[in-house]
Amino acid sequence: MKRLLSPDSTTSPFLILSILVFGIFGFYFETRLPKGVMLFLGTISGALAFLVLHVIFQLVGEKINKIPLVLNAAILSVFSTFYLARILGFRLPDQIYYPGVIGLVLLTMILSFSIKKIKKRSRGAAWLGILIPVLLILFGVLWLKNEGNDPYTKNLPAPFETATNNSLAAQGIKNPAQLGEYIIEKFTYGNGTDKNRKEYAEEINYKTPTIDATHLLPEWKDKKKKWRESYWGFGVKNFPLNGRVFFPKGEGPFPITLIVHGNHSMIDYSDDGYGYLGELLASQGVIAVSIDENFINGHWSGDFQGKEMPTRAWILLKHLEQWRNWNENPNHDFFQKIDMNHIMLVGHSRGGEAVSIAAAFNSLSHFPDNGKEQFDFNFGIKGVVSIAPTDYRYHRKIKMKNINYLSLQGAYDSDEVSFWGMRPYRRLKFTNEEERFKAGVYIHRANHGQFNSSWGRTDFGPPSSWLLNTQPLIPGEDQREAAKVFISAFALSVLKNDQQYLPIFNNVNTAKDWLPKNYYLTHFQDNNDLSLQNFEEDIELKNGKDGITITSQNLKIYREENLATRDGGSQENNAVILGWDYGNQINPDSIASYTLIFPDTSLLNMDTTHQLLISLATGDFKELSKNKKEKEKRKEPRLDFHLQLIDSSGHQIEIQISKVKRIAPRLQVKFTKVKSLDADWVGKDWEVHLESFALPLLDFSTLDGNFNFEKTKVIQLVFDICKYGVLVVDDIGISKERLN
Repeated sequence: MKRLLSPDSTTSPFLILSILVFGIFGFYFETRLPKGVMLFLGTISGALAFLVLHVIFQLVGEKINKIPLVLNAAILSVFSTFYLARILGFRLPDQIYYPGVIGLVLLTMILSFSIKKIKKRSRGAAWLGILIPVLLILFGVLWLKNEGNDPYTKNLPAPFETATNNSLAAQGIKNPAQLGEYIIEKFTYGNGTDKNRKEYAEEINYKTPTIDATHLLPEWKDKKKKWRESYWGFGVKNFPLNGRVFFPKGEGPFPITLIVHGNHSMIDYSDDGYGYLGELLASQGVIAVSIDENFINGHWSGDFQGKEMPTRAWILLKHLEQWRNWNENPNHDFFQKIDMNHIMLVGHSRGGEAVSIAAAFNSLSHFPDNGKEQFDFNFGIKGVVSIAPTDYRYHRKIKMKNINYLSLQGAYDSDEVSFWGMRPYRRLKFTNEEERFKAGVYIHRANHGQFNSSWGRTDFGPPSSWLLNTQPLIPGEDQREAAKVFISAFALSVLKNDQQYLPIFNNVNTAKDWLPKNYYLTHFQDNNDLSLQNFEEDIELKNGKDGITITSQNLKIYREENLATRDGGSQENNAVILGWDYGNQINPDSIASYTLIFPDTSLLNMDTTHQLLISLATGDFKELSKNKKEKEKRKEPRLDFHLQLIDSSGHQIEIQISKVKRIAPRLQVKFTKVKSLDADWVGKDWEVHLESFALPLLDFSTLDGNFNFEKTKVIQLVFDICKYGVLVVDDIGISKERLN
């Protein structure tokens, strides 16, 4: 047995390799123990795993007379050790992990063989056999350490291109991301029994009761129950209400905002990552509370796989219930300090889906998944902000109504790779006359984690993070600055009725003095907007809703389709795709166009105070090319066109789209350092993201005669500027108010 356990020159390199792999795995395996201790335990585990497997394979090899016995046993042992590490959670894509394992084993074999040759004084090419593997391993380490590259941004034109100077800063309007005049008090509240954090134990300012989530989270069982209760000291029957508060000093009452994190390692606490939002909102006279829901986050002991989503939402509402109790208690410090009719919910990642669920639960009498849990909420929730949200974790498809909504998404989000927040945007309906709006913002080169100041530049932990292409990412400070501009503008509009910031969501150029230089695609709609055509009614190309006739001329591509996400899913939105191609020269006699003809001019009912609305995006121009050589030769076009209005007498006016705002090019991304890996991991390098255009009718140019706005009969897109292009069109309508 001693002979079997004693490593020799053949076995030792494989033993070292196993120790190294398990050491890395142990170092990144999150527990309450220090990283150094976990590194030590990992190396010991790797050594023991290898040695035990090595003995087993040698004994088996002796029985079947395998030669050379030691080498075969070593190779089998190291492969088995790697497989064991894989089972335990060494997360890398199979197409990277297994070829990497084979490569490392082969290099180790070369090293082992070369070392033996040197020991026998048979040097020759032995040193080369050591040098080459060492250099290859060193190259691999440097490649993994490297941040990657950005193959797309250098080819993009500069953002914020516009011919008009319409910035809000030039009008003397204050940056919404600038701190306000209120002094901020910071404190925490909670049950006071947190085993791991002083701020929710002896340092709390206000004690809160526990809540029983038994009916909402039946998945709290088995090892999830055992390990979580061991760590936290409580279970599903007594969840705490813990919160970090940013409170404006003053008389009040103040609106209140709850901010909730998403899924992350439960022991890498997430609730302290939104202080930048809490401080900003509090300085502007809004109470901000970052909610602790770490105890239902994922961990190596188990993830609830989205079955905890209604619990996340319910906990938010129970926090609001606590604030309502404080507000109504004459003996409490917060008596009549909170404006419970002006509430905003902000959520990140799974928290971004949870805030939509909470808004839907707010008016219900019972938990829809278990009627034993009664609800009595009905809070004055005025707005919901979802940051890089999920929209598929909860089995119910949430449909909000009559609430203000904003969603933010990063283009380089490798966790939530598509803009899922636009799906609840589409489902949200306004059914009464109260002023409300909804908006979406797609931020180029932003990732998932940097919206939380503690999550960082990689959206996965090691070793998966070693493959991420992080070089293109904007700095975390810039990403959070952009979030502050949009979220604060939304909050001031919704909670304080400050409408001067609404133009930001229709035309992001108006905020160019406040935002880091970058591409931001914004989408906007309010309850005053009259929809003329949204392509959701049917799949008939020639007929629109309300008797509208649709015609086209000289188009190479003309179809309606349900827009897809980059991974082949659905955006839950239909649009029309228009493509034209004139070759080398635009021929005035064959101009492509797309025309909507209205049966009755009263359908539009326009005047000069209105804006014409349209959503646009650059499509894939490569669809126009028939062969690979032509596709590679052509460059991405900068799309532009004229939009014309024709009245019942045939008089025309028009506007060039770029005079208001340039249509953004396709924003392609490279998520990983291995481009071929993107296809399997996240899907395509690009997906359609529409942006809103609000075209003031006063800015249209007269082409002939006296145009009669009240008799507008035709809306026509005329593609007379670019030689070729593919355009995605949606949401043609009219806004009754001029926003910029």
